[in-house]
Amino acid sequence: MLRTILRVGSETASTTIDGFSAVLGSNRIETSLWEQIVFYVSIVLTLFISLFPFYWMVVTSVMPDGAIYSLPPTLVPQEITLDHYRSVFSPETFPFVTYFKNSLIISVITAGLSVVVATFGAYSFARLEYPGRGLFSRGVLMVYMFSGILLVVPLFQVVVWLGWVDSLQSLVITYLVQTLPVSLYMLGNYFRSVPAEIEEAAMMDGYSRLEVIFRVTLPLSAPAIVAVFIYTFMIAWNEYLFASIFLRNQAVYTLPIGLDALSSGFHQVWGQIMAASLMTSIPIIVMFVYLEKYMVEGLTFGAVEG
Repeated sequence: MLRTILRVGSETASTTIDGFSAVLGSNRIETSLWEQIVFYVSIVLTLFISLFPFYWMVVTSVMPDGAIYSLPPTLVPQEITLDHYRSVFSPETFPFVTYFKNSLIISVITAGLSVVVATFGAYSFARLEYPGRGLFSRGVLMVYMFSGILLVVPLFQVVVWLGWVDSLQSLVITYLVQTLPVSLYMLGNYFRSVPAEIEEAAMMDGYSRLEVIFRVTLPLSAPAIVAVFIYTFMIAWNEYLFASIFLRNQAVYTLPIGLDALSSGFHQVWGQIMAASLMTSIPIIVMFVYLEKYMVEGLTFGAVEG
């Protein structure tokens, strides 16, 4: 019976997406030659503006120091060296492994907690009836309207009161507070897109509410859950403001704080900075390459149904 329920749910979601595609693709819009030229030129310019900084980061990370500071700058390196990467992985120069480990621990724990908390919270907003549900759901999202700088002082006071200054858990709690409103909104929209009849059929078969969540709703909502995990991971991985305020001990620095310390030194070692920046971006790139399908589906389908 459970397999039938999951199959019906998957077919329903697929049918809905195919219906939107059929409607949007039913009529072709005829464009003139000049409109096509402007369109493709705009795409080329957008790609150039987006990809050239990344290309320059890669090129600078493998250039010798003499080529980096030469005028005019060299767009194609004549000589390639890996000395900057060796310096980055040298504990005496830049403890990249320590910063990477701290960032990874904070990002994974924050993303995992955000998914767990947002799953139950969003499900209650989407399915359960209780007094004040609408007020709570709108109030949580309203918190996201406040700029992060406005929350620095209150969150710092809470961290001091808990005795978590200069610790990784202070950032986990802070990033969870930052990302939870959007996580609730994204998952709530997706849960509403799951037909309630599927859950009712499962409960008629004797499943409890928790069993329905874990065995029916969550498998059907995998794209949204992956999207929430990636979104939270990215926020925690790249965040600088709160980390620069809460952390003082170099042993607990995250990668953004370590890169800032490296770039603000007496000597601007651009080769090492670019090498460290490239290594910092690799986890995000890998996640996008392997999970892009689920993230796009989770964001677009939840947005359409919401």
